[in-house]
Amino acid sequence: MNGIVADVRSQLQSSSDDKTQASAQRFFKEPITTHGVKSATVVKIAKQALARLEGKPKKEVFALCEDLWRSGYLEEGSVACLWAYSLRGQYEPDDFGTFKHWVTHYVRNWAACDTLCNHTIGAFIETYPRYIEELKRWTTSDNRWHRRAAAVTLILPARKGLFLEDIFEIAAKLLTDPDDLVQKGYGWMLKAASEAHPKEVFDYLMSKKDMMPRTAFRYALEKMPADWRAKAMRKERT
Repeated sequence: MNGIVADVRSQLQSSSDDKTQASAQRFFKEPITTHGVKSATVVKIAKQALARLEGKPKKEVFALCEDLWRSGYLEEGSVACLWAYSLRGQYEPDDFGTFKHWVTHYVRNWAACDTLCNHTIGAFIETYPRYIEELKRWTTSDNRWHRRAAAVTLILPARKGLFLEDIFEIAAKLLTDPDDLVQKGYGWMLKAASEAHPKEVFDYLMSKKDMMPRTAFRYALEKMPADWRAKAMRKERT
């Protein structure tokens, strides 16, 4: 089984290109470790290796994911996320502890946070909605990635119209967070919710406009009708 991870690493290393390596850092404020491989190539490598894992116990696949995460490479974390998401039909309540462990110990930038949370943890929450209470607890964490994760985990469920009241509660808990990446995270969550509930989200934004940071406010408005956006911006605090 460990040979699969070794093969993935070998393919990532051989797929590296100097241009991608050089340009990757500009998307992040914090230092990153990267092989310099384009996203489409990473997905292709991950899916090819995944075929070799078919039928393997979830526990063994998660152990391989842990190995990939531990490397610190951005692309290896992405492979781990794809593999973990492929097992979403087998998720059990205890898996939340594994996902929390990955956020706590291995997520060090917004890309890793969003890749893990949008799909893997988001799918888990749809299966076990009671764990939204855990997300709410993350909003008070000292770890900025826990706080961003509390919001971006609900992006895909929000687009389906799910969990609106919980989304508003999480947004309220993060409302005045000083971290711009957390602000963008919950603004994105509200924007996603507006696709299914535009009026409710608009009313929520207008009720919070005097307290909500401009970054989050503008993110949340992006999917609104043009006349609604204009109305909100006229009333935005300067």
